[in-house]
Amino acid sequence: MCSILAVLEIPERAGANGIAGVRARAIELSRRMRHRGPDWSGVYHDAHNILVHERLAIVGIESGAQPLRSEDGRLLLAVNGEIYNHRKLRESHTDYAFQTDSDCEVILPMWRARGADFLNDLNGIFAFVALDADTGDWLIARDPIGVVPLYWGRDEHGALYVASEMKAIADTCREFFEFPPGHAWRRGEVSPQRYYNPTWRSHDVSKGVPVDVPKLHASLEAAVERQLMCDVPYGVLLSGGLDSSIVAACAIAHARTRIESDGKGEAWWPRVHSFAIGLEGSPDLAAAIKVADKLGTVHHTMHFTVQEGLDALREVIWHIETYDVTSIRASTPMYLLARKIKAMGIKMVLSGEGADEIFGGYLYFHKAPDARAFHEETVAKLDALHLYDCLRANKSMAAWGVEARVPFLDREFLDVAMAFDAEDKRCVGKDGKPRMEKYVLREAFEGSLPDEILWRQKEQFSDGVGYAWIDSLKAHAEVHVSDDQLERAAWRFPHNTPLTKEAYLFREMFEGHFPGPHAAACVPGGKSVACSTPAAIAWDKSFSENPDPSGRAIRDVHHEGYGPS
Repeated sequence: MCSILAVLEIPERAGANGIAGVRARAIELSRRMRHRGPDWSGVYHDAHNILVHERLAIVGIESGAQPLRSEDGRLLLAVNGEIYNHRKLRESHTDYAFQTDSDCEVILPMWRARGADFLNDLNGIFAFVALDADTGDWLIARDPIGVVPLYWGRDEHGALYVASEMKAIADTCREFFEFPPGHAWRRGEVSPQRYYNPTWRSHDVSKGVPVDVPKLHASLEAAVERQLMCDVPYGVLLSGGLDSSIVAACAIAHARTRIESDGKGEAWWPRVHSFAIGLEGSPDLAAAIKVADKLGTVHHTMHFTVQEGLDALREVIWHIETYDVTSIRASTPMYLLARKIKAMGIKMVLSGEGADEIFGGYLYFHKAPDARAFHEETVAKLDALHLYDCLRANKSMAAWGVEARVPFLDREFLDVAMAFDAEDKRCVGKDGKPRMEKYVLREAFEGSLPDEILWRQKEQFSDGVGYAWIDSLKAHAEVHVSDDQLERAAWRFPHNTPLTKEAYLFREMFEGHFPGPHAAACVPGGKSVACSTPAAIAWDKSFSENPDPSGRAIRDVHHEGYGPS
């Protein structure tokens, strides 16, 4: 992951030192995000605009420094992300003189030729600011699901700030907001506009469409192959759960050849390294070793202690910029693992985020009353993913200069996985008997993994690293937050009031880093429940009475046996 910082539409009188002062300030703000891009820094400025880029070199290492510029110097681009289909897109722009091997440079000729009407042709993860130096026109856009973070705000002079992380602009902008996924914003428009509107959002479109299991398998494998586009050593996060194990199996199938040469050349790093973290005795660690042995990865197990996790909490919250309980629980071990991965020289990892949202993998999906409700909840979960798992995976890894890629959220795979009737995803077989969550995904990869892994029940990552981790967090909060503090929580935190001592502790740490109402408003929730929407809460009254988001909270589902049916 890289980071971008843009200051646009700077007025003539922008402070005592004019544009020079704003430029110096922009470089200082960008430095706060240098963990995301430790390899190089780049700056562009003119009389009214500044682009700053901190680079993590993954593709086009020798020539991809940013901001990228067109041959005539007119068009500029600061981007954080990867465009997986860039080579195919380049074929349509033979009239453009590409200046680099960067996968992202293709955005410039597409913008020049079509304005903002090209974003749906991009298959990738991205957040960018494009600028026309001659006209002052600009375009800001974020990928469809929001895998890559982005924020915007305005300062006291009215200048528009855009940044990869909140910390870069929180004390400069009078107000600031998260830039919404699947949206673009052109100069002259009042606010960002949605460009991503897939037909699969409606259950009526997929109703009655049967699942094509071989196509599902092939589509995910193709997504993993696309995302192996890389000029640096990479690895896979392997928790031992279903999702990460499937991603690892697909990566192994394509690891021997170089993706950037259409599989015609030998891969620069043909051995796949896998990584897992947990407390001693963690169920994830034991499962991950079994998968690694089966697949033949070079496997690395990392143990952490409860105290190491507690010591990292404040720093974790600084990096991930949230007070959401589930995100912090899971981000802490991931943050510790990222440091170890970076120390080994790995700069990119594949991860399994997104499968639970697509296939209804969370245990409360067992309560879904019908296919429509099931489908609508998966769409709602995908809509919110940028605030939870995408945020965790991206920022926990980027804290140490490691890029996380998420094949389950590949645009083309989503078009396949969300297009068939959710009746085939439900936790009820055609015989009316209950079956394991994500049954169709398990069926698609039958034979690719050991049965004990393929049919292992869902564990939240923060549970799977060792149940003592969550229990210790609660005990730690019990010591540091008094009953009186919790009783007065609504007075101190009127927005998204924390309901537990653990949530109060995290909120207090967050406020220490990011005071003010705009920062708090960028974080979802308040009441952490096992599901995401009022509609899902209606599936079971007990959901609304449970403040604990752990997978163990659905006690009549967790640990019940649902094997193949």
